[in-house]
Amino acid sequence: MKNTACLSHFIKYVSLNVLGMIGLSCYILADTYFVSKGLGANGLTALNLAIPIYSFIHGSGLMLGMGGATRYSIAKSQSERDKMNQIFTNTILLALSFAGGFFVIGFFFSEILVRLLGADVAVFQMSKTYLQVVLLFAPIFIINNVLLCFVRNDGAPELSMIAMLGGSFSNIILDYIFMFPLKMGIFGAVLATGLAPAISLLILCPFFLQKRNGFHLINFRLFRQLSSDIFSSGMPSLITEVSSGIVIIVFNTILLKLQGNMGVAAYGIIANLSLVMVSIYTGIAQGIQPLISSNYGIGNHSNVQTILRYALLLVVAVSGMIYMVVFIGGSQIISLFNSEQNEALQSIAMIGLKIYFTSCLFVGFNIIISVYFTSIEYARPAHIISVLRGFLIIIPLAFLLASFGGILGVWCVFPTTELLVAGIGGVLYLLIPKEITNSM
Repeated sequence: MKNTACLSHFIKYVSLNVLGMIGLSCYILADTYFVSKGLGANGLTALNLAIPIYSFIHGSGLMLGMGGATRYSIAKSQSERDKMNQIFTNTILLALSFAGGFFVIGFFFSEILVRLLGADVAVFQMSKTYLQVVLLFAPIFIINNVLLCFVRNDGAPELSMIAMLGGSFSNIILDYIFMFPLKMGIFGAVLATGLAPAISLLILCPFFLQKRNGFHLINFRLFRQLSSDIFSSGMPSLITEVSSGIVIIVFNTILLKLQGNMGVAAYGIIANLSLVMVSIYTGIAQGIQPLISSNYGIGNHSNVQTILRYALLLVVAVSGMIYMVVFIGGSQIISLFNSEQNEALQSIAMIGLKIYFTSCLFVGFNIIISVYFTSIEYARPAHIISVLRGFLIIIPLAFLLASFGGILGVWCVFPTTELLVAGIGGVLYLLIPKEITNSM
């Protein structure tokens, strides 16, 4: 590819994936909106207490999907057809294993989980309902994530986008129908969320029925080394999602002590809006992953660096636009989720939103550079970035800043963490071993 072809491929893959990921992020954002309208602040609290479990499920699906698809893309660029099918089959077997584990937890242990997450009497039943249904739908969420990644890496990013958007729009429509005309409460919200990936899978079906796919299930046992490779490539995606769930749990615990259910409700609005921000950057990252992996597979170092440069420039532009929207229209955005027009909720969430979203640029850089490392089969720096931003820095910093700055300190935790990790990520990029770049 020359630079013009490189740019056209970049625009195509990134635009389609950003649209699809924004649609995917609306799964929970739609729930947040309709729950706020139908169930008020207590509904938002219940939703935010249960959301971390969705992050664990979504993260597992992304880990397997991104990890397997990255390996698949490299094998495809090298015309290793047998290995392509082995990678897909191994990924599906792993997905079924994870899905089964989540299903069992949902069936037997959902009540225990809700108590551990801190739900009080006012929100316990709503939190339990949401969490249990999400866990029971885990197999569909995980398989959908895996197939979306493989279809995208198999040269059909348009179909992957359509499937993601179709699932998201169906969620919005079903949310409204189940919660208002049918008056199904929070069960209606989570049922709509669970059915959305099923609709996404239906949209993907013609791709397989028409035999357009270059990957197939074969008679192949679970292979330890291949599983390890898939985990290694996909681990940053898992850590990012799981850590977001753990961070929500930690923040909820701190905010319950500082502001009670109102603080958790305000954070619920901010955290779910931030999912849209993160989804844009994840869309850019997922768009460049097959391009970088395939160029790395054929040893084209120049194109790899060009694609990375385009992605980072786009992150800068998008970050500026996102913060401008938040700064100018933040009050109106919060009001959409404040159906009771609660002044305390509006004030807490408004201050938090403006501080929290100063992290935009650094979040984007960290996500892009992490996917870059995994796409060139140099996963260790991506693991370091993911662990630092997901656990090692953000959790101690949350308790530290909350103890000194109260709720304002809590809002500063996320941008401070992302800034520190971005600096470390930049250093890790400059220290890439020569043998890695020489192999391209």
